[in-house]
Amino acid sequence: MFRHPNISYAGPAAAANQSMFVRPLSVVGSAQTAVSVWRPWHQPRCSWLIGQSYQQHPQRHTTSKKHSTFSWNEWRRPGVLPNAAHRGGFHLSAGRMDRPDKEPPLKRRKSTEDKGTGEQVKLQHSCRRSAPRESREASPPWLRNVIGVPLTPGKFPPSPESKAELKRQWEDISVLYDCEPQTDGSLREKTFDFSVMSYNILSQELLLSNAYLYKHCNPHILEWRHRFTNIIKELEQHSADIMCLQEVQEDHYQRQIKPRLESLGYHCEYKRRTGRKPDGCAVVFKRDRFSLLSCHTIEYFRRGIPLLDRDNVGLILLLQPVEPSGSACSVCVANTHLLYNPRRGDIKLAQLAMLLAEINRVAERADGSTCPVLLCGDFNSVPWSPLYSFIKESQLEYVGMPIGKVSGQEESSRGQRILTAPIWPPSLGISQKCQYEHQPKEAQVKEQEASLNGVDKARIEHGLKLTSAYSHRLKGSRRPEITTCHSRSAITVDYIFYSASPDGSVQTDCSVPAARGLQLLARLALVGEAELKEVNGLPNEINSSDHLPLIAQFRLHS
Repeated sequence: MFRHPNISYAGPAAAANQSMFVRPLSVVGSAQTAVSVWRPWHQPRCSWLIGQSYQQHPQRHTTSKKHSTFSWNEWRRPGVLPNAAHRGGFHLSAGRMDRPDKEPPLKRRKSTEDKGTGEQVKLQHSCRRSAPRESREASPPWLRNVIGVPLTPGKFPPSPESKAELKRQWEDISVLYDCEPQTDGSLREKTFDFSVMSYNILSQELLLSNAYLYKHCNPHILEWRHRFTNIIKELEQHSADIMCLQEVQEDHYQRQIKPRLESLGYHCEYKRRTGRKPDGCAVVFKRDRFSLLSCHTIEYFRRGIPLLDRDNVGLILLLQPVEPSGSACSVCVANTHLLYNPRRGDIKLAQLAMLLAEINRVAERADGSTCPVLLCGDFNSVPWSPLYSFIKESQLEYVGMPIGKVSGQEESSRGQRILTAPIWPPSLGISQKCQYEHQPKEAQVKEQEASLNGVDKARIEHGLKLTSAYSHRLKGSRRPEITTCHSRSAITVDYIFYSASPDGSVQTDCSVPAARGLQLLARLALVGEAELKEVNGLPNEINSSDHLPLIAQFRLHS
């Protein structure tokens, strides 16, 4: 290398025209040795590009026989990764090598501009995030097999873009009533049939911030443009008279979802969460089927009450059926999304108590009775858990119960705090019977303190007679129904509860109206893990949420 005599150079002194290499290249060693130092830079960065093995063993070389994917010769073969650039913005060229056992020269890593912009970049960065410590649910075995499937040399990883469609059938429940659906005109005037949907559509913001839950998904099916098309298609296909939606992102609701649903003849109501999360709950109904009597929002956040420091919300509508006779009574429709945290059952019970208290107020008639109630939503609780039993059985004895057992999401109660009475403080203004206290705060405190000294101090109650529209077991088997599925779990947390007949039993005579209650006529059957395995879980190419919609048809009597 030429050195100018009038310029001083940093480093050891060197004579002009003297090479900067102080040792011959032979000292460094072979090219293969040098490349081995650079080799970590060749590790691909996207798990969906070459499979899960890189995430689990990032330090292992691709030429390892025990965890082999491709040898360097196989990487060279043209057409091995035809979609690499599209999937992650990273691709390996054939390179030039003198011998088959030599590795290719170092490639410069691509910049962020090469990898894509916007939502695609967010997905790529999110795929490398670790799961939060509170999410300790074990992955279903079949999902672990799908994610960790080894690659065959010279072949592209199996595409998760399954075109298979979930087959869900309608179950006719009206046969339990020993009668046929209404055909008589006189009977039609006394009853009103309608359908209800409850559906967590998966907020795009939550999807991006929890991308570790969707490792089994091809990235393009997680993009909002693809998901919105599928979700709207699903809503149009089922065309329910009332739809209770959760995780509805506000900007998507205002710009896309609401205009589209209004064009289909729906009236829309929405309540965003109180915190920084941009999603909330929506209740929409067909304008030619119902008219809105009142709309009530409920915020579970209460300043100054540490137990209620979360931003979950609820939405309650009082609807009047539209029919010529006008004889059908009104219906109270409630929609909510309770706190997720499996270890905070105390918060979930307090949120539920606030919702039930507001339902009691809205649904109360002038004569003191209660109109039929539909309670829908994502309750983040499994069937037959204490919280689920509280809704159905109208009471819960909770003292001594670990707070992590309330929702049934956690198997172990080790190290968990025990519920003590009262769960929520008297200052909330809600009694242990989940009703608003219409007394001064001082009187409320004295009354609740007195009740805590009695036999009912370990019990909370509510006055609604509710039952589930689903049985939580697949028809003809003992396999559990699944309402939500991702790479960590496959369980039921979504429900449609409704006011049954006053005694809580199934009515067997359709000629006798179900006083102040609803009759379940049919429901769209759910599926189990085996059926979800066939479509690569949720979300997938056709089902664009990690939840399935619940749909039921009811009959309302005059």
